[in-house]
Amino acid sequence: MPDTAVPAKPVRAPAKGQQTKAVIIDAALSLAAQIGLEGLSIGALAEVTQMSKSGVFAHFGSREELQISVIREYHARFEQEVFYPALKAARGLPRLRAMFANWMKRTSAEIDSGCIYISGAVEFDDRTGPVRDALADSVKTWLAAMYRAVVQAKAEGHLREDADEKQIAFEIHALILALHYEARFLHSPDSLERANVGFDNILRRSGATDMQPAVGIAAPRRLKATR
Repeated sequence: MPDTAVPAKPVRAPAKGQQTKAVIIDAALSLAAQIGLEGLSIGALAEVTQMSKSGVFAHFGSREELQISVIREYHARFEQEVFYPALKAARGLPRLRAMFANWMKRTSAEIDSGCIYISGAVEFDDRTGPVRDALADSVKTWLAAMYRAVVQAKAEGHLREDADEKQIAFEIHALILALHYEARFLHSPDSLERANVGFDNILRRSGATDMQPAVGIAAPRRLKATR
């Protein structure tokens, strides 16, 4: 019998233009983490990537489009590191714990580099426009996913029937914001441990049926050395 299988199409390598744009966005992400989204400019990025201003401009067309591209890439990486791995855990508390543990891992890595969600909120909280909209939409998408995980935990019977899902999600988010402030600004050496304890306290008050310590994240060297 003749082999009628259709040969797989070869995977095409990204076009040179796409590769160049990816390199620019990667450099822009690093730059934005250091100086904020407002610090991004075609000129600054051209200097960092050792490209011409016209070469960088050709990929984005405007500073605003550059900022939006950076936000989208940051969100995509956030999902890959925090959200999608957590989906492997069972619905309910296991998934909620996994999401928080992954979030803590990323947060601990960003204590030195900075979080675009948080720095961007400071820069654009009193503004309007496409950049603010892109940033707010990304944050809302993630917080909605965290809220759904809390709702599922309650539906699975892992939390009390009268547990307030919105309040739980709000307090979990508040822990991350407090962690950034305490660790990055005040250099508090026990901030990561306190955030983990805070997460356990939230679940305990909500009647969690499977209490266990939250996954601890080792403090960065800078925090350990702080007195």
